[in-house]
Amino acid sequence: MAPTLDDHIHDFIAHLAVERNLSPRTLESYGRDLRQFAGWVDEQRLHPGSIEKQHIRAYLGNRRDSGLSPRSAARALSTIRGFFRFLVASEALPADPTADIRSPSLWRTVPHALSGAEIDALLAAPDTSTTLGLRDRAMFETLYATGLRVSELVTITIDRVRLDPGFVRVVGKGRKERLVPLGLSAIKWIEGYTDGARAILDRDRRPELFLNHRGGALTRQGFWKILRKHASQAGIRSHFSPHVIRHSFATHLVENGADLRAVQMMLGHSSLTTTEIYTHVARERLRRLYDEKHPRA
Repeated sequence: MAPTLDDHIHDFIAHLAVERNLSPRTLESYGRDLRQFAGWVDEQRLHPGSIEKQHIRAYLGNRRDSGLSPRSAARALSTIRGFFRFLVASEALPADPTADIRSPSLWRTVPHALSGAEIDALLAAPDTSTTLGLRDRAMFETLYATGLRVSELVTITIDRVRLDPGFVRVVGKGRKERLVPLGLSAIKWIEGYTDGARAILDRDRRPELFLNHRGGALTRQGFWKILRKHASQAGIRSHFSPHVIRHSFATHLVENGADLRAVQMMLGHSSLTTTEIYTHVARERLRRLYDEKHPRA
């Protein structure tokens, strides 16, 4: 039976303890970074030999979307790079997938956004004749209408949603509150969900708007599983993070001429610099469209 990623991590930590005489605290830090990476690899259904450069980049992008600072991301990459160098040196792997990846402190990850057609396919994927399908459609519509973080979506309570006049009051990072408008489509699907499906799920009178199949609060991990399932049903094969709908919301607004300050307020960014990354996404998409469609490109 081939060694698992956990087996390799155990061997690597043992190697560091013996050969480099690292402190217990440093070994614990290495182990924590690698266990987080291993958990993500398991979610992606990868095995050690199938991990490639794009997977490492996707993982780092996922960690940044979850709020990891560039400094911490650089440390995580350093740990993962040392781990793969160890595997190559011990002939457990033929090549190092981290070889040409720059430090996250030196580059800005451009968020991946879905096309309009992909968003339409994703929104239409849930079977809305079922209780959970109606919930999923309402969640996706809410995310695409508001650009909320996944952590914000799963903690929204019913009393913070105002379908008339169409706003949601969000508590974001640093306990900062903001008002975000809801579009007509999102309002329609939230109404459909709260009028029927949610009552079936809500066994314990929970305050959260979106509930899991047992009637409890939905978690970020639970949402990620739901998103992956429907993305697969919609035929979306590209690597993406749980925040792909948030990125698509912002990118599509910028592409259609929305004021960057307004986008910043809706996303809950403390700095406009963070929001400006979506102008880079829009320019890249415009360039690709030009290259594909212009006869003299």
